[in-house]
This record gives sequence, C-alpha cells and structure tokens, in this order.
Amino acid sequence: MSTVKIQPTACALSSTVRHLGFFNVQLPRDGAVSSKSCNQLRRYGTRRALTLSMSSASPPSTLEICVKASTTTPNKLGDCPFCQRVLLTLEEKHLPYDLKLVDLANKPKWFLTINPDGKVPVIKLDEKWIADSDVITQAIEEKYPVPPLGTPPEKAGVGSKIFSTFIGFLKSKNPSDGTEQALLNELSSFNDYLKENGPFINGKEVSAVDLSLGPKLHHLEIALGHFKNWSVPDSLPHVKSYMKAIFSRDSFIKTRAQPEDVIAGWRPKVVG
Repeated sequence: MSTVKIQPTACALSSTVRHLGFFNVQLPRDGAVSSKSCNQLRRYGTRRALTLSMSSASPPSTLEICVKASTTTPNKLGDCPFCQRVLLTLEEKHLPYDLKLVDLANKPKWFLTINPDGKVPVIKLDEKWIADSDVITQAIEEKYPVPPLGTPPEKAGVGSKIFSTFIGFLKSKNPSDGTEQALLNELSSFNDYLKENGPFINGKEVSAVDLSLGPKLHHLEIALGHFKNWSVPDSLPHVKSYMKAIFSRDSFIKTRAQPEDVIAGWRPKVVG
C-alpha cells in the first residue's frame, strides 16, 4: 500500500472568509473575532451569515481515501475519473486527506476487508467506509458545507451524456456508424448551454457537477487524441474554454491522471 498525506491548503475558518469575499480582514491566530473584526466584516457587506465556532478554527481530521494506483509509474495516482472527482471535492474544500493507492490488478487483503466489492474510490467518514463517488461527494458536502459545491437539481444533469457518447465513439471501428456525430451533438448542446449560463455549469462558481464532468473530459481529450487523432472542434469555443478553465485549476493539476495511464486504461476497450 502506498500512502501519501495531503495537508489542507487553509483552515476551515479562513476558507469561509475567503469564500464570502472578505479578503482584507485580518483574523487573529487563535480564531477569535473581535468587535473591530466584526465591524470590518459588516463594512464588506454580505447577507449570508458567517458562523464561527471553536471547531472552525482548526483543520478537520485527516480523511482516509482509497484510490486507483497508476499502472505505469510507482507511487502515482491512477486514471480513475471517479477517484479524481472525489479528490477534487476534497481539494476544493481544503480538506486534508491520506491517499491510499490501490493496485486494482492485485487487490490487497486489507482493501478487500474494507470494501469486498473491490471498487474505488472508498473514503472513511465518521469511522465508516463509504463507496461510490455519488454517495461520497454528497456525504462530504453535508459534513463539510463550506465552501458550498452543491449544484441545483435542474443543472445536475447538464453534460451527463457526454461521457457515454465519448466511449461509444472511442470504441467504434466504423467511421459511418453515427457515434462521432452523437458525441458532437452532446458537445454542441453543452456549448450552447455554456454560452448562455457559463463559464461553469452553475454560473460563475465551480460546483459538484463540474468536478464530476471535468475528469471525464480529460479522458476524452487524451484518449480520442491518442487513438483517433480527434479533438474538440474550434466551432465549440465555449466547451474548449470550459475545459481549459477546469484543467488549469490547482485542484485539477494536483489530482489529474498521467496521460500514459489514461491511454493504458482505455487501450483494452479500443483494441479489444
């Protein structure tokens, strides 16, 4: 088992202050807020309540998470987009975590004890191991609501068919079977949506749905570029800008898979 401890980029309190936009307020190191600081907060103006507690002055406990290990490079993160989705959530919420890399081709006994199904990601929350990225990210959002990453229900399905149509096109060996056009149709619809609602799916701020779609678009870009010499056309500028914005985030750079792992992961499905 390979383990890497990731430290939080900031404490929960300072993350809250940054999220609400109080960039110039100086907070004391002990987490207490004086009347002078409160007056500063009022002057910056917000209708949202800023709740301070003793617990918010300290980072949360380090979370244990099991993810896929690289198949090409020792002690590196693998190519699972669902694992990256969870890691992105932890990074965007500034939560510390202990990364446990699992060789899925030779699953260790300790991992199968944790999760007999043998699937990743798996995370330990409140002394219980939880599987499935949908369940995990929702549990993280409920337990650590600041900064908020929730997506309105009516926007949660935006871009949801892109991944399946990408896989169909990637696996296709018949250039006239319509799979490329199906992908282009989904990307075109997404482009139109971003044009009216972007830059991100929920507007100006990244939300959970972006953290789910981003890793899948990363796989799309690498796999289709390698196996089909294909890329998102210039006629879809909002999609291209969206991908650039997601891929350039610090959280994404820190948790992304290596291109060689993405290629190795998709090769059996392409070659057959």
